[in-house]
Amino acid sequence: MVSDKKWTLILGSQSPRRKELLSWLNVPFKIVTADLEEVSHETDPVEVAVDLASQKAHAVFEKLSEDENGFVIASDTIVVLDNKIYGKPKDKEEARTILNELSDRTHQVVTGVCFRFKDLSTGKIREHRFYDSTEVTFNEISRELMDNYIDTGDSLDKAGAYGIQGPSLTFISRVNGSYSNVVGFPLDKVVTELGIILGDGWRKLF
Repeated sequence: MVSDKKWTLILGSQSPRRKELLSWLNVPFKIVTADLEEVSHETDPVEVAVDLASQKAHAVFEKLSEDENGFVIASDTIVVLDNKIYGKPKDKEEARTILNELSDRTHQVVTGVCFRFKDLSTGKIREHRFYDSTEVTFNEISRELMDNYIDTGDSLDKAGAYGIQGPSLTFISRVNGSYSNVVGFPLDKVVTELGIILGDGWRKLF
């Protein structure tokens, strides 16, 4: 894709974790939030994550002005065990219930990602969707560890009631796949997909 025009990279999330991960690309970007209710009519966990990411990308893209060349990246992360989807707990008791179900088991963390942008050459709106999946294994969470973790409050704003970069490391025994995907933004795959759809030298387009 050759053009003398450039995009403004837009992260469709206010998550400080996603903001930090995207900043490692060393490409300027701004944040615009989707502000929508996260509801999907899909049933397959992968399709749910991708659909929610697409909904967010659409909502953010609609907020952009006509003359703004915005390249929106939006994502949604869910935790899955035995085809059951775990979102963010509503309170500490629900967090405890979720963690007890994940205890001493291996679950999947699935992040759907959506790029939505206007082609710089044709002016047509394009969308590119993909996902990444990582297996995470918990040790059996003792009552003491559980109480300690719940008391930190770390579980309340995260899918599956835990964040991998925090005190939950006291009971996470193995990660098979992308670490950044479990954080909520599969940075390595984002870079790969940008290269696939925009070609070599994509960084110069922002």
